[in-house]
Amino acid sequence: MTLSPAGNRVDVVIPVYNEERDLGPSVTRLREFLLANCPYHWRIVVADNASKDRTLEIAGELAARYPGEVTYLHLDQKGRGRALKAAWQASDADVVSYMDVDLSTSLRHFMPLIEPLMRGEYHVATGSRLLHGARVERQLKREVISRIYNLIVKIMFPARRFADAQCGFKALDRQAVQHLIPYIVDNGWFFDSELLLRAEQNGYRVWEVPVEWIEDPDTRVKIVSTATEDLKGLWRVRTTKMK
Repeated sequence: MTLSPAGNRVDVVIPVYNEERDLGPSVTRLREFLLANCPYHWRIVVADNASKDRTLEIAGELAARYPGEVTYLHLDQKGRGRALKAAWQASDADVVSYMDVDLSTSLRHFMPLIEPLMRGEYHVATGSRLLHGARVERQLKREVISRIYNLIVKIMFPARRFADAQCGFKALDRQAVQHLIPYIVDNGWFFDSELLLRAEQNGYRVWEVPVEWIEDPDTRVKIVSTATEDLKGLWRVRTTKMK
């Protein structure tokens, strides 16, 4: 597969749903980090998916306070995957990325995540909490569930090379966005796994970065329902081709 030339602009998308408490402080912290550490042109995009609190209002305030550095979009339907699809496909940046609003993944891993894409060496990159060198702090129950899920992924997709299918810390270049995102079916939490699996099925090598990750105790993930949808999604990806 031919790699595209390195670009010089990155969009950092933060998908949010009812995050009025964390949005302002997190965007401020992320902006300060990018100002100090990112040599490329960058933009923070808040992707609000149907929030019912003041999240959208706060996103507007941040965009007004930091014109050209922060922008936002609003969707009337919920779904992290849906928000990322909309933001990434609307972007004209050379590289698009995303991270969770709680900034669970240490920002010091952001440049190692996007640099290989900027150099044209990879098209897809993801953080990993399971590679050697990663440091993770989370409840034992969620750690066990995560490892069981990734074991299931390994069994169902023995050729897959990435270790962590679920980390909310990813980046794609323009070619991968155009080729993959229109065909990703899931609009929820399985979006991450489907993206990586479809990427490898279509010949993209996935760059993985071991990360420091600290669980947010206020996480909105519903473990049982999410696990059920994930298993359905894995079966769908295994038994169908990307149209």
